Amino acid sequence: VRGIIVHQHGCGDGSCKGSVTAAYDLHWQALAKKNGCALLGPSFHQLKEQNCRLWCDPRNGSDEVFVKSLQALAEQSGHPEIATAPWCLWGHSGGGFWASLMQMTHPEKIVAIWFQSGTAFGYWNAGETPAPEIPEAAMRIPMMANPGVKERDGKPPTGAWGGSLAMFKAYRAKGAPIGFAPDPASGHETADSRYLAIPFFDACLSLRLPAKPGDPLRDLDPAKGWLAPLLSSDTAPTSAADFQGDVATSVWLPNETVAKAWHAFVHTGAVPDATPPPAPTDVVFDPATATLSWKAEIDFESGLQAFLIEREGKIIGQVPEEPRNRYGRKLFQGMSYGDTPELPLQEFRFVDGSADQAAGNRYRVIAVNSAGLKSS
Repeated sequence: VRGIIVHQHGCGDGSCKGSVTAAYDLHWQALAKKNGCALLGPSFHQLKEQNCRLWCDPRNGSDEVFVKSLQALAEQSGHPEIATAPWCLWGHSGGGFWASLMQMTHPEKIVAIWFQSGTAFGYWNAGETPAPEIPEAAMRIPMMANPGVKERDGKPPTGAWGGSLAMFKAYRAKGAPIGFAPDPASGHETADSRYLAIPFFDACLSLRLPAKPGDPLRDLDPAKGWLAPLLSSDTAPTSAADFQGDVATSVWLPNETVAKAWHAFVHTGAVPDATPPPAPTDVVFDPATATLSWKAEIDFESGLQAFLIEREGKIIGQVPEEPRNRYGRKLFQGMSYGDTPELPLQEFRFVDGSADQAAGNRYRVIAVNSAGLKSS
């Protein structure tokens, strides 16, 4: 295990309950698999009436619990490297608050951070929570702040928009590699941000993971990144060497692929995709139960929306019958407000109740990604 991708839920009992499926998310698993990482969905238990700061401020004990849990997982899994592997931190709302403080106590452990509508920065600047010391190493971590434009107006300056923007400006002025990705299509929900967050982490893992596991994380070369003007989506990003604006206020992006995805995202809240998903394999029909099963690699750019079931050249069904997602593109596993799969988890199986089991039917399974593209 070269690293751990931490998908940290937000405040409230609903977020805590929804977090239990985070590690089963097929798209996030694809990111982990590509980079030799584990995917971890911590779940802190919070009653509806309890103050979220009891856990989302890691200085109240969740830092120690998190580290000890990784040590226990390392022992129980037979992977001792889990105890010391570096982290990518994705945090929504209170999870972003938590990540912004973990950044100050564990900067040498963190590959990159995605602040999904949340940071403690505005609160400690306003004196509402104790301000941490900011080590120099914390300003070398690549970061992305991603609030929703719909949570901008009429909100306090400590909130998701105001706090994220203030944090971006302060850290960027220090030379930190941080980007700002306002989602024009969302409020506090996570919406379709995963289609930018996943390539962002992929780029940062490629740039920072050491060749030899256990060695220190590699530092970034800021001159090799891409830059764009802040809150000016009409101007396309350029390589750092070609950037003509004010570097101290510019949006930092790790590479050209992420830069192009970011530019599309801040315009529409979506990232386009022109590549079809991989075709499913190992399609097997069990005549005793009339059940079709298969295996599939998940489309890295757009995840998975559904599977079409073809028998003798004709489409006879779809799994799931109606893909769902109240907060963004329809997905095979659905998606909660906090970017986690909905229960019950879908399986790669289809029962063909109309099959003539003696006829030796020929089946084909077609994958459909969230952009609507089909496998060949």
